[in-house]
Amino acid sequence: MSLIPSFFGNRRNSVFDPFSLDVWDPFRDSPFPSSSLAHENSAFVSTRVDWKETPEAHVFRADLPGMKKEEVKVEIEENNVLQISGERHVEKEDKNDTWHRVERSSGKFSRRFRLPENVKMDRVKASMENGVLTVTVPKAEVKKPDVKAIEISG
Repeated sequence: MSLIPSFFGNRRNSVFDPFSLDVWDPFRDSPFPSSSLAHENSAFVSTRVDWKETPEAHVFRADLPGMKKEEVKVEIEENNVLQISGERHVEKEDKNDTWHRVERSSGKFSRRFRLPENVKMDRVKASMENGVLTVTVPKAEVKKPDVKAIEISG
């Protein structure tokens, strides 16, 4: 019986708890990159972004729950590339604390989108409310050619 706890590491919850979604990772304490690292940042690797085009603008909405606007960067790079990036830092540990479960992800994320040519780069606006970042990129006005009616003689 004493082999079970050492085999499954120092997990606080029971290995046989049917309601636990905790997955044992034999490489957790390994100095090499492992699946636990990918699992830890999986929420940021796949940050969900919606891109909607309206007659006036391109609108991007990114779900960033729990993030502050100071932790998020919106940049436009050369060649009309919109980049949304940021980082959520790990909460500082106190040696007296006992963690029972850590599910909130931390780490960096970055999403890039190539914008069409018809955008006004100098008029981009971004706002964040309730963990949703909204970036609005207005479209340049497409000049319609002047049409002049020609009278047909005869």
